[in-house]
Formats: sequence, C-alpha cells, structure tokens
Amino acid sequence: MTDSAIVLAEGDSHFPPGTDSFNFRDWFTGLSDTALVHMFTTITFAVWASVAILIVFFLWAYRKPQIVPTKRQWIAESAYGFIRNTVSIDLMGKKDGVKFAPYLATLFLFILIMNMWAIVPGIQISPNSHIAFPAMLGALSWIIYNVVGIRKHGFLGYLKMTCVPPGAPWFIYPLLIPIEFLQNLILRPVTLALRLFANMFAGHLILLVFILGGFEMLNAGNIFIQGLSVFSFAMGIAMTMFELIVILLQAYVFTLLTGMYIQGSLADEH
Repeated sequence: MTDSAIVLAEGDSHFPPGTDSFNFRDWFTGLSDTALVHMFTTITFAVWASVAILIVFFLWAYRKPQIVPTKRQWIAESAYGFIRNTVSIDLMGKKDGVKFAPYLATLFLFILIMNMWAIVPGIQISPNSHIAFPAMLGALSWIIYNVVGIRKHGFLGYLKMTCVPPGAPWFIYPLLIPIEFLQNLILRPVTLALRLFANMFAGHLILLVFILGGFEMLNAGNIFIQGLSVFSFAMGIAMTMFELIVILLQAYVFTLLTGMYIQGSLADEH
C-alpha cells in the first residue's frame, strides 16, 4: 500500500497527495533488515509479475502451435503481428522489420503490462511511474540503435551520418554538429524515459486526487460537501477510463519511437 492509503485507512487526513504517495513500504517489515527483504514491495511485485505474465502467456499460447491457430495462438500472433506490421515493417521494410519485430513486440507488451497495473485494484500504480524503470528501457533502446548504426556504418561513419546534416553550408557546422550530437545521441533516451515516466506519474497522481478527495469529502462534517464526494468518485472512474487510453498510447509511442531510431541508424543517410 502507498503511505497515503495507509494513513487514510488509519482515519487521518493525507490530502492532497504528493510524491510520498509513490513510496511503498516493504512487504516483510518484521524480518531482518537485509537487501532481499527490501526488494519485496508492490512495485517489485508488479515488475516481476509483468515478466512472468509475458513469459507464461507466450509459452501457453505456443504450447502446441497449429497451422490453423487456436484462439490463444491467434491472440498471441495478433499481438505480435500488430507491432511487426504497424511499426517494424512500416518503418524498416520487410527485411529489417522482421529482424527487429521480436524485440519491439516484446518491448510494447512489457510496457503495456507494466502500465496496466495503474488501474488494477489493490495495486493501482505502474512501475513506470518511478523514473528508474523508464530510464532502463530508454537506455536499452539507446544501446540497440547505436550498436545497430555502428555495425552498419562503422564508428566514424555513424557519427558523421548522425551529427553532420547533409546539404548544410559548411560555415554553420560548428553550430549544427553539437546540436545534432546532443539531440540524436544524448537526449533521445532521456526524452523516451521522461515521456513514459511523466504520463504514468501524472496519471497516478490524478487518480489519487479524485479518489482520496472523495474520501476526504465523505468524512467532512458538512452534508453538502459529503454529497460532492459522489462527483469526486465519478471523476475517479472517468479518469481511470482515460488512463486506460494513456496506458495503450504510451506503450505504442515508446515502441514506435524506438523503431524510428533503429530505422534511422540503418538508413544510408538522413
């Protein structure tokens, strides 16, 4: 449970929610103070459960693959085919697209499942609302598209292709090259991570505002304010539906941008 939920359950006011609402207590506080004990929180549970769900689902779906797919096989193939066709092949062509489709499909589904925890009762927070997880995903994508570019063009050739805009006058290169270097090689993983983090962070905070706000109004001494709690709870439900759209969109945007960066690394020139 979040600290906000714990305090609310104890009957004390903890509104409006703040950054402390993203801090989770250890599940096994009564045990010895070891690093292993501190690993078990709601966030770590959501991460490991996401990994397990992804692995178990595809093992189950392809346990006995058939030419005419079963319903479970069709679901798995549709999830994979959606990213393969709309991201990988559309951006990179059939040859390179098929090659990178497994990574991009796995990335999409992993982020999607991680984001879904934000609307699961009892959890109601995505691990991606903690910057560490989007940062690692952004760093992984950064490593992949840079390695791909260096392998195809060589280190110096990749730097030239990435940092030297073709057709620009030579006298503005001292200005353009640092900007291109910063934009293409430094800021890309940062913007990938921040976009995902900020959306999931804000979504969790907005849901807390309406849900905890509803409880605050319900516990108020004024009967008019108590009646307004219905509106607050209704907005919490509505924002949960809106959060579902954000969950799907952010998983797709992260995957799409990663595919675009890989495609740019494979291209002969920008």
